[in-house]
Amino acid sequence: MVALVILLLELYPYMVCQAHIAKCRLQGPHRPLHIYHQPGDFIIGGIVSHGGFLSTSAKFMEEPPPVLPEELVVVPKAYQHILAMTFAVKEINGCSHILPNITLGFHIYDSYTNARKTYLATLILLSKLEKCVPNYVCDIENNLTGVIGGLDSEISFYVATILDIYKIPQLIYGSAPVMNDKTPGLPFYQLTPQEDLQYQGTISLFLHFKWTWIGVIAVDNDNGERFVHTVVQLFSQNGICFAFTERIPTFSFISEFDDMLQQGAKLRDKIMSSKANVVVNYGDSYSMALFKWLPYLSEHDRTNNVKSKVWIATAEIEFTSFVYQRNWDSGLFNGAISFEIHVSDPPEFHEYVEHRNPSNTDGDGFIRDFWQHAFDCVFPNITADQVEGNICTGEERLENLPGSFFEMSMTGHSYTIYSAVYAMAHALHAMSTSRHRHRGMAYGERVKNQNQRFWQLHHFLRSISFNNTAGDVVSFNKNGEVASSLDIINWIIFSNQSFHRVRIGRIVPVVPADQAFTIDKDAITWHRWFNQACPLSACTESCQPGSSKKVKEGKPFCCYDCILCPEGKISNQEDMNDCTKCSDENYPSKERDICIPKGISFLSYEEPLGISLAIFALSFAFITTLVLGTFLKNHKTPIVKANNQNITYTLLVTLLLCFLCALLFIGQPRKMTCLLQQAAFGTIFSVAVSCVLAKTVTVILAFTATKPGSRMRMWVGRWLANSIVISCSFIQAGICTLWLAISPPFPDVDKHSMPEEIILECNVGTVVMFYCVLSYMGLLAIISFTVAFLARKLPDIFNEAKFITFSMLVFCSVWLSFVPSYLSTKGKYTVAVEIFSILASSAGLLGCIFSPKCYIILLRPELNNREQIISINKMKH
Repeated sequence: MVALVILLLELYPYMVCQAHIAKCRLQGPHRPLHIYHQPGDFIIGGIVSHGGFLSTSAKFMEEPPPVLPEELVVVPKAYQHILAMTFAVKEINGCSHILPNITLGFHIYDSYTNARKTYLATLILLSKLEKCVPNYVCDIENNLTGVIGGLDSEISFYVATILDIYKIPQLIYGSAPVMNDKTPGLPFYQLTPQEDLQYQGTISLFLHFKWTWIGVIAVDNDNGERFVHTVVQLFSQNGICFAFTERIPTFSFISEFDDMLQQGAKLRDKIMSSKANVVVNYGDSYSMALFKWLPYLSEHDRTNNVKSKVWIATAEIEFTSFVYQRNWDSGLFNGAISFEIHVSDPPEFHEYVEHRNPSNTDGDGFIRDFWQHAFDCVFPNITADQVEGNICTGEERLENLPGSFFEMSMTGHSYTIYSAVYAMAHALHAMSTSRHRHRGMAYGERVKNQNQRFWQLHHFLRSISFNNTAGDVVSFNKNGEVASSLDIINWIIFSNQSFHRVRIGRIVPVVPADQAFTIDKDAITWHRWFNQACPLSACTESCQPGSSKKVKEGKPFCCYDCILCPEGKISNQEDMNDCTKCSDENYPSKERDICIPKGISFLSYEEPLGISLAIFALSFAFITTLVLGTFLKNHKTPIVKANNQNITYTLLVTLLLCFLCALLFIGQPRKMTCLLQQAAFGTIFSVAVSCVLAKTVTVILAFTATKPGSRMRMWVGRWLANSIVISCSFIQAGICTLWLAISPPFPDVDKHSMPEEIILECNVGTVVMFYCVLSYMGLLAIISFTVAFLARKLPDIFNEAKFITFSMLVFCSVWLSFVPSYLSTKGKYTVAVEIFSILASSAGLLGCIFSPKCYIILLRPELNNREQIISINKMKH
């Protein structure tokens, strides 16, 4: 069924009786147990699964391979496992530092991956060699002291059920059996890297290439179930989902083969139709030979255009073929990535393999079968009259075999066997040289009850640490596991079905986690289907920065929609589960993929808006100064004296301060400027409006007082106007003082109003007091407007009421529009609105009230005399 080597190591203290293992062969319709035999002082035994039964069928094959009759087929590649053991024994026997004066021998048996034959071979190793009777004691006790095996977990389990009785250590170079009731005394020593290391490497590989949508194919046994159960949890925790999880179909009888082909066809169609471009294969050593059926199996697709995948093979799988697959196309697996046991090819192994030849068997009961299957030839049988097929000459060269049949360099499993033999030899050496050894352990001396000592070999196995001839350190931890590394291999398969291994990375267990996984992605050759571009394997294309994932209802978490980040949030990586908010000092870019530092914003003198407002403020202040100078120069003229000269001067000075007050709002806010801004603005404007109110009241009283018998004459005078200005201004000053005492304005930083700017501003402290100041100023303006409106038609050439009415109309319009504008703008534009309102309302007062008077003073001086005024008044009356 499959080529497999189970190497059982038996170590005898003596070899006096010559054992003829051939007497122990099975007789009957089945093939006998093959034997590789070399005598020695310490004997190494083994069991090799070298064949099985299999029939072929072309029912579902797209391009049927050669149809073979129902016959025994094997995986010849397993023969190298035998050579690795014999080579290690040969090296040890030639070394003077390990077991000096002692010769190692070995016995290797074929189990055919059959439980009954595996049990038989194990019992043979425990038996007196001549009779094959377990526990039979002859002159000298020949007791099994250690076992190396096996490659597949089931065989290791069969062997362990017997060896556990005798507490004999078993060194496993393949998958460890799944044993839920495993006890600390069970004699397992794991020579291959721990499966956790393989899980870690697989996850690191997927995350490195961003493969999140994968398929899993596992062997249909306990190990496969354990693998699937473990990876489903581990992969999901790392954001990897499963497109499918399938089992490799198996069969026990020839009659089940057609059913297996049907299952294989369904499996093939499911794999090839899946969006997952990455498929993880977990199986036995021969699973790759089963996968070679995939291109030929299909229930739907009959074309030759076979879509490829990135095949990820675990360390248990070897690149093998059944003998009938000699010419099958393996191109489907070109570019596959596999995890392999780290190998340092021992010196002289290649030369040792080259000299293997069936003409010199030396007790090798496997080489002739291997040779016939590998080279597709037969050795002449002297009892047969006619030989069918090619004749084996023995001159065939192993290096001419395809790599799936045999490799000249040592494979990972062979290297593990090689290290296992050395581990057992070093343990024996340590035990034999221990100060606690029994007397009479010298070579050739007979000792009784040796079987009572060799359980101590466990202690020496756990404590050994050595460098093998390839330079690698071999030692076991407290759990009986070797801390070895894994190589990541890229398979390059050529058109002639030869292949080349390219080491593209490594997983090392004894380094920090961030250094354990290394890979050179530039060294990888992908299948031509992917046009040498790194394949993508995802249920959904990656969400680009600026968006986040939204899982589709009822789908695995790897299947999602990409939604744009909401306002104010970003995602700066691919496939983020949620968008993050920028800090207060940053704002999202337009693409919402990065946070950009906010700019500092305030109304400065260095920007056009600030400069323009400052120029307007200074220009109006200069004009006001000229008006004031003009009035002072012509202070004795009737037009200046009219309507309370002192109030006029006060109003002009106040307007000058109003224009200059606007400059407090420009520039970076400071503590002092923030304190002065609103208080100065409110107080000065209240004084200006109070002056306007006083002038209006003065006009009304003056006109009323001129009527005969009027009682208003007693109210006419400067004291009334001054009282109005002082009292109205005092109330506003009181409001501002209370404001500064309770919650004064202060420099503040606004990080939220503008998305792209940090605003430096003067916080008003309490908004209520700010609107109280505006409300009081508005009240004075409304009163002044009302009074002026009532007095607008009084018959006096110097009557200012009509001009005050227009000025108050402008003033009220400006400040009524200020409130919504102030509330709707943000940042420095809020300050600009307030400055504009100050300048506009002040300019309105200046222009409406003083421009007519300046016109008469400067352009019509003939009208600015008493006689002219009297004559004009007479004409009006």
